[in-house]
Amino acid sequence: METTNKICAGDVRTASRLIRDLEDRLPGARPKLKNLFAHTGKSFIIGITGSPGAGKSTLTDALVHEFRRRGKTVGVLAVDPTSPFTGGAILGDRIRMLRHAEDDAVFVRSLATRGALGGLSQAAGDAIHVMEAMGKDVVIVETVGIGQQELDIINHAHSVVVVLVPGMGDDIQAMKAGIMEIADVFAVNKADRPGAGQLQKELAALLSATAVAEGDWRPPVVTLGNLYEPASFAEKAAELAQKVLEHHDYLIVSGRLAGRMERKAMMEITDALKASILEPVVAKLIATGELKEMTNRVAGRETDPYSEAEAVARRFIKAGETA
Repeated sequence: METTNKICAGDVRTASRLIRDLEDRLPGARPKLKNLFAHTGKSFIIGITGSPGAGKSTLTDALVHEFRRRGKTVGVLAVDPTSPFTGGAILGDRIRMLRHAEDDAVFVRSLATRGALGGLSQAAGDAIHVMEAMGKDVVIVETVGIGQQELDIINHAHSVVVVLVPGMGDDIQAMKAGIMEIADVFAVNKADRPGAGQLQKELAALLSATAVAEGDWRPPVVTLGNLYEPASFAEKAAELAQKVLEHHDYLIVSGRLAGRMERKAMMEITDALKASILEPVVAKLIATGELKEMTNRVAGRETDPYSEAEAVARRFIKAGETA
């Protein structure tokens, strides 16, 4: 309970240590997270997603500044890609947010994807809970940036900001591919670049062609220009923050926030089931060498992966050997 008390009191060192242990999947970390869970669920979780190089970190930094100006405490979870060669990650987001380093009301933490699909680390959901338990009013989750595959954020966030920039392939074809459908707010960043007008025109056409029932939310579009024109950029960043907060208000008033929280809970249960059932089974198969044998049989077309998986499932479920 000491860890729970410290994190609920906002202790950054204890929170950082637990997030690290969860990321490393140390055995003692999960029970501590269980104790924290009752203290979660009160933060407003915002997802920032979009293509690599779209300026997600810059916008995240600007949003942190704006939320702090409004008196809100903020947690930032920045997910960075892992090198497939070294296993390391370039955790550069903390460098971009150095101006908040001395602010006790801001907690910035980077996570490596470690091969996770969908733009988020497997430990991201756990880290969000730690930040919630710290009492952060707002938790911003900046995804790794892998384009159209980056859909996991909808299972974690209450509101999703999709960041687009002109000249990076964010045209109408990409908009149909899936990531555009999860946006609650669009941010057209670097709007002083050539092609910005065309991108905004295509985006407006897409939104106008999408049927929205009366009273439902229609995603607004906020354009942000040159970062090196601080006054105008700050004004637009404030507008972006306001639109995100308006969406949160809409979710509450319309009753849709409960639906998003239910979806989030279902995802968390599914992930927990995988961790409790699938991972121990796979670990045993690796330890006994069975997985290697199965792999060779499938690769040699002696059998198929479905039959192998069904046989393992029958054996382990019958024997109760998932713990």
